Amino acid sequence: MRISRALLFLHSTALRTLTTLSPSPLSHLLHSFSACRSTSTAPGDTRLCDCPWSASQLRGVKVNAIHLRAGNVIEKTGHVYRVVEAEHKQQGRGGAMMQVELRDVDTGSKVSLRFGTEEPVERVFVEEKSFTCLYTEHNTAFLIEPDTFEQLEVSLDIFGKAAAYLKDEMKVTLQLYDGRPLSGSVPKHVTFKIKETQPHMKGLTAVPRYKKALLDNGVTIQVPPYLEIGEEIIINTEDGSFVKRAN
Repeated sequence: MRISRALLFLHSTALRTLTTLSPSPLSHLLHSFSACRSTSTAPGDTRLCDCPWSASQLRGVKVNAIHLRAGNVIEKTGHVYRVVEAEHKQQGRGGAMMQVELRDVDTGSKVSLRFGTEEPVERVFVEEKSFTCLYTEHNTAFLIEPDTFEQLEVSLDIFGKAAAYLKDEMKVTLQLYDGRPLSGSVPKHVTFKIKETQPHMKGLTAVPRYKKALLDNGVTIQVPPYLEIGEEIIINTEDGSFVKRAN
């Protein structure tokens, strides 16, 4: 207690000295910081300037429901939910709406809600961290934080449909709430090899625009007819579409 009071005294003295010597914009900033600290003297009282990250997680931003995407975190009726799937639907004369499947962050239970496309929804800010995917096994992804070498095991479910595109040594991003991973994302463009596809038939007068191709990750997509088995291609992981040849 004596040490704490001594540090507080030195802190206050230093602030007075700085503001006296240099009445600049810096002094106003120091005064604001001092005032903010002084409002948190009660035991157990936590202010924004003491824990800026914790406070920012409790603050959201209003967005129209049409902008909701899988992986977003929202607050509704006092509960925090992760968006599992968001689908835009047209209801004839009733207008457009968003069918949203949510998972309760605390209980894990799922709920399906409907929002008007222009209905305001409160998104919750989350922390984003980069990881490297070491490998996947069964329904688990084994990740490592490149700076701290912290290893983390997460369910493939948090990546949603993008889990099919996970590869060893791939850079991924996790969205965390209170330190808990809620969702994950992979790079938009990823390279895969064609494992199976129909051979290119030369001389045909009517050439199909696309054909099916099985990639080495087990996903089947539509590709141009000139591509052959063994070729590496770049695909868009957001919609599973062909982008271009890798070479």
